[in-house]
Amino acid sequence: MFSGSGATTPDTLPATVLQPFGRTVVNSQQQLELIGSAVHFGFSFEGKECQVYASVPNAEQHNYLQYELDGVYQKRIRIDGSSKEPVVIAAPTPGKHMVWIYKATEAHTGPIALAKVAGRKVRALEKPAAPVIEFIGNSITCGAAADPSEVPCNSGQYHDQHNAYMAYGPRVARALSVNFLVSGVSGIGMYRNWNSNGPTMPEVYERVDFQERTTQRWNFATYAPAVVSIALGTNDFSNGDGKKARLPFDSAHFVDRYVQFVELVKLKYPKAQIALLSSAMINGKNRNTLQNCLTVVKQKTDTAHPTDKPVAVHFFQPMQARGCGGHPNVEDHAILAAELTPFFRKLLPVQ
Repeated sequence: MFSGSGATTPDTLPATVLQPFGRTVVNSQQQLELIGSAVHFGFSFEGKECQVYASVPNAEQHNYLQYELDGVYQKRIRIDGSSKEPVVIAAPTPGKHMVWIYKATEAHTGPIALAKVAGRKVRALEKPAAPVIEFIGNSITCGAAADPSEVPCNSGQYHDQHNAYMAYGPRVARALSVNFLVSGVSGIGMYRNWNSNGPTMPEVYERVDFQERTTQRWNFATYAPAVVSIALGTNDFSNGDGKKARLPFDSAHFVDRYVQFVELVKLKYPKAQIALLSSAMINGKNRNTLQNCLTVVKQKTDTAHPTDKPVAVHFFQPMQARGCGGHPNVEDHAILAAELTPFFRKLLPVQ
């Protein structure tokens, strides 16, 4: 594996020269570790192909990237931990091309380490200046279990069906021509998780990879989102696996923790517009309960911050999700994004 250290040559970009957007770290080998869902970086090259030197720290594991070529989405790319070969990105014609590469999986899947990009006249690209939306959430926000096109549902590993690029948040951002961050963890909740009492999002949000054991904190000064979207609650309502003891949903506890978390987000981003989303996967009585809870969270937050922008709330239309394990699939995410795009358009500053 190449180390990415050393001087830049006209045909090589060390990973440290790339301009990533999202949660990343530079490791001791001077490799750029892609951490968060849909964290992305861009570069241009000339000719008909380029090479991306990417690896997975554990030789027995695998992970996924996905990419756009000249503004058109292409496919997911499996990165095997045992592979020593670079990823080759081929263009149909010669000339100058632009590539944007995204991490398809969430932080808990583990990082993908980049050493360098090689190609003729390869140059790093920066994201165009635009407002930023941060999408905080769970597996839905990550695009988990959404894409069984290569590995069918109920087979392979959990992250084999992840497709962060096609999740509702990145879709909304592309529709509105804004930048985005995805801060999501499958199974996570506000006061309890899918099948456990924690660690919940308020407990791991400040950790660079959303994992309790990680001591490294994320530098929130890196970005200043215009809007922070919070979509949590699905897992708080879950009955879990049906084996582990699970108390009934506690509305008061949920609201208290939610209000505290909004305070944490406002502390990190004092000027951001806060937006609360319900869950497309919760229906019936629980749907009404969640909506009532979010209304109370808004009321409490607005009362505590009378001079701030009022909290915005969006209640999803009911959906019968068609992805793996009852999650939205890629087509469902398109529906969610179409529903959300007008909502977020109203919240963004006039460009």
